[in-house]
Amino acid sequence: MTVKTEQIVKPARNIAGTVRLRGDKSISHRYAMLAALAHGTTKLENFSSGADCASTLACIGALGARVNRAQNDGVEIEGTGGTLQAPTLALDCGNSGSTMRMLSGIVAAQDFSCELFGDDSLSRRPMKRVVEPLTRMGAAVETSDGGKPPLRIRGGPLRGIEYFTPVASAQVKSLVLFAGLQAQGETTVEEPVATRDHSELALRAFGAEVHRAKNRVSIVGGQKLTAIEAFVPGDISSAAFFLCAAALFPGSSLVIEAVGLNPTRAALLDVLATMGVRTNVVTLEEHHGELIGTLKVEAKALVGTMLVGAQSALLIDELPVLAAIAPYTKDGMEIRDAKELRVKESDRIAAVTQNLRAMGAQVIEHDDGWSIPGNQKLHGGEVDSHDDHRIAMAFAVAALRAEGETKIKGANAASISFSEFWELLDRVAER
Repeated sequence: MTVKTEQIVKPARNIAGTVRLRGDKSISHRYAMLAALAHGTTKLENFSSGADCASTLACIGALGARVNRAQNDGVEIEGTGGTLQAPTLALDCGNSGSTMRMLSGIVAAQDFSCELFGDDSLSRRPMKRVVEPLTRMGAAVETSDGGKPPLRIRGGPLRGIEYFTPVASAQVKSLVLFAGLQAQGETTVEEPVATRDHSELALRAFGAEVHRAKNRVSIVGGQKLTAIEAFVPGDISSAAFFLCAAALFPGSSLVIEAVGLNPTRAALLDVLATMGVRTNVVTLEEHHGELIGTLKVEAKALVGTMLVGAQSALLIDELPVLAAIAPYTKDGMEIRDAKELRVKESDRIAAVTQNLRAMGAQVIEHDDGWSIPGNQKLHGGEVDSHDDHRIAMAFAVAALRAEGETKIKGANAASISFSEFWELLDRVAER
């Protein structure tokens, strides 16, 4: 399906049907990167269709891994056995902060120099959080414009460190662990708040020993990885848009098949339960440590909630869509301690505020979130994705209950993580 730069979203009267989502973006990134280091050929089914993960595949291909697209949305990656080749050109990470940050931990231990760059949006994102741990481990890392991409890394032998991450970031934790896998000695990462554990599970799946105790994760360097065969569960962050769409309509009935239910990512289900959305786990399996299940979603009258502290950190990707539906709740929503949203693909706090106001909503913008009153009626209008996939999709959801049509500028940004979004949304929206 060709997605236009502008998309018109018409109001819906209900959400119903069944959807099956392409593979989780976070897991796809990690499996691909570790497959490039492993011995043998890794076979991944239901790999993410997003442009971000395509950037990761292109980068590991430039580093010597052989990448082949297979049937059934699959990818086969012939690993390098741990010794990557020096790329002939700078590595293009596109819009993907995950690619740039996590891959930096892999190339930092290799005996060559390389540069990682991205598009205009990625070029504005902070990379000092990459420089500090890798420099302490022995790599030479340079940035531009006070800590922004491109990254120029001169790799070589690394030493294990104990590192406390100043921000709760699964990407930073992952890059340190990936570097630590190739370093001498033990590397430990401690976080202020425990983040998603896909890297730990992926490392174990490929044969590495990883130890976790509360917010501390440790890995001993020098371990070898072995190729795997794996099914990538459907992306729970993509499912969030359909869960929130169903939440808008009492009586909606939606089934989401084969979706990832990793406990470090499933906080949204608990939050929605407090808001009046019932999600039943119909089936549940485990693959390489990742839980995969089928959800049945039923909504009642939507009430508001407050999200602060650790909850905001766990829900950082889902906060924009929760804010977008907040005006429709009975009590409104207070979302704080989410300043990290300022330095995502866009300033997501400002983008959400601007778009809610364009649809007639009252909203108070804070430095670290929003206060959004409930019982509001929104009207269709013109909103801007700011070239941010999650903003585009969040306001497609908000538009479903607005009065009149909504035009979303930059709607094609959704393809960064979810190329099938518009087609699937149209399929389940009853009008």
